[in-house]
Amino acid sequence: MRSNISISYIKKYLSAKGFAIYKKNKIKKKENGLENLLRTFLASLIIILIFFTTPFVVDRTKERVSLSKIYENDSKNDLKRLLENREVKIDDEINSKYLFQDIWEFEEQPNNSVRLSASTIEELFESTNYNLEDVRKTKLVKPISLTLLPKEIRQIENIKKRKNLFIQIILPLVIQENHNIRLDRNKLFAILNKNRNTKVEKIWLDSKFKQYGVSSKDLSTLKIRMDEVPVSMAIAQAAKETGWGTSRFAQEGNALFGQWTWSGDGLKPTGADTNSTHKVMKFKVLQASVRAYQRNLNTHSTYRDFRSARAELRDKGKKLDSLILTKYLDEYAETGKKYVETLQQIIRQNNLEDFDDAKLLPTSITLESLI
Repeated sequence: MRSNISISYIKKYLSAKGFAIYKKNKIKKKENGLENLLRTFLASLIIILIFFTTPFVVDRTKERVSLSKIYENDSKNDLKRLLENREVKIDDEINSKYLFQDIWEFEEQPNNSVRLSASTIEELFESTNYNLEDVRKTKLVKPISLTLLPKEIRQIENIKKRKNLFIQIILPLVIQENHNIRLDRNKLFAILNKNRNTKVEKIWLDSKFKQYGVSSKDLSTLKIRMDEVPVSMAIAQAAKETGWGTSRFAQEGNALFGQWTWSGDGLKPTGADTNSTHKVMKFKVLQASVRAYQRNLNTHSTYRDFRSARAELRDKGKKLDSLILTKYLDEYAETGKKYVETLQQIIRQNNLEDFDDAKLLPTSITLESLI
């Protein structure tokens, strides 16, 4: 039997079975595809714009920084390397012009140095109440800066008296140079602890890189080199090299530490080989000799281990122990380990470590008039 089924009935039947809903979902899927395509296009466009505009933004930022005359300090990023306390790069080619520039400035000063007699110096020390026993107790030193050693020091037969006079003359000079280094070191740390530094600070850093022979401009190397030399060690070396102030080099050239030179002015050692070209450096004043000595230890590649050992003591929060640090001076003299033993013996026998933490008193007008 044939039944009459209308088209409307078929539509209703298909609708009931979900056919219409299926068509709508399909349309929605097509619409979602178009939306995703559009979003992808817009995202790509934004990324392309960022790549094109970033260089212009960076250039503009650099211009603003340049105009404000400040620069970014990268020392914060180098903190880990700085704390390792190791010289990252040793500069074998050091420009002596900059290395000793502040030392040669002494040579340009007027030659008005007066060589006082030993008795006059003793009277000066007595009148200002400057004696080593008080220094050992108070840790305070009178800022008496003598320019020349007395010739009569050779004639002082009492060994203890001669040694004391020599120490009294040298002690303020060594402490003064350490004080200068300490001030520079404090300034360096202040710069390292800042995120941004001024153009003036950058110029100062550049001058110190030259002064300490750090051509690589590495901050960790500068930090290690710019440091003090223990007072007891310096006095012991001066005593050893000059025979407590009696040597010809000390008397004629203010050479307290026997530093050699192959160029420029110097004193030829007596009995030296005719083929040898080295001389002992001479200076106009004693202070220049002390500064040159410290600069030598702080820059020459021979004393790299000395500087590393000193930095390690600093890192551990310990004092600069001269009995430890002298172990790394075996190449300072041809006698090697014997030289180290002699220095340590001088330090112990004369209780020189008592002066390691001594400080200079402020200079007074009255005291300056006496010198």
